[in-house]
Order: sequence, then C-alpha cells, then structure tokens
Amino acid sequence: MSKSPALPAILMANDLLDGDVLFLGPTTWERSHRKAQIAHGAAEAEGLQARAARDFKANVIVDPYLVQVTISADGEPVPVHYRERMRTLGPTTRLDLGKQAEA
Repeated sequence: MSKSPALPAILMANDLLDGDVLFLGPTTWERSHRKAQIAHGAAEAEGLQARAARDFKANVIVDPYLVQVTISADGEPVPVHYRERMRTLGPTTRLDLGKQAEA
C-alpha cells in the first residue's frame, strides 16, 4: 500500500470477483462509501490497512488504499479527490446501471 493520505480517511479497494468498488466498514467490506469506517488518527488508519492486507492476501480484494475524506454535515465521508468521488458513483458510461442507478 502507498503512503497514507491526510486524515480523516476511508479504505477503498476492488472486489476480486466482480471488480466492484468496495469500502471497508466496521465489520465487512461494503459497496457504499456511506458505510465505510472512518480513520481519524494514524493508529486507526494503520488498523484499516492491516485488515486490507489480510483480505488482499486471502484473495478477497485487490488494490486497497486509503482515501482522504471530508465529513459532510450528516456524517457521510466524502472523498476529497475527484477520482475517488467518481468511484463512489459507479460506472459513468451507463447511468442506468450500477450505484448511480440505485440513487
């Protein structure tokens, strides 16, 4: 995994079987960034990375990395960078499919 971003942060990865974007929640990998566990400190971020390393080694996920977020008024983590914001929405070629269709 790469250098840790500024905090707060969430951990993002891809599902090994279907390629969907996943977010590490308190107990499991989630398909919604709204359910992601938020690391506010370095120790929490290291814990998220350790969990991701185990799941990567177990062939559950690929490409795990921490993503800097801001916290919205309703407590939702919102990625700071455009690329990660787009990844929370799903594919952009067919707006009738994926996460954007569910919203």
